[in-house]
Amino acid sequence: MPSDPPSKGTRTLVQILALAMELPVIPVAAVLIGGGLGYLLDKWLHTGPFLTLTFGVLGFAAGIRELVRRLKINHDDQ
Repeated sequence: MPSDPPSKGTRTLVQILALAMELPVIPVAAVLIGGGLGYLLDKWLHTGPFLTLTFGVLGFAAGIRELVRRLKINHDDQ
């Protein structure tokens, strides 16, 4: 007889490991994407490092926001 499916609040080891592998990448990727976009705009508009720094900081903020959002979703599932 098959076992009962896990309830919504329980997480498997694979789900926990996937979350642990994913979380550190989120802020790093956001900063790289924001900074890269700012760098390309700086080169195109000849504005120096202003847009690179601005978009890098915005990317950092977006990465932290996404990190908190994902942790809150996973915390609510417990």
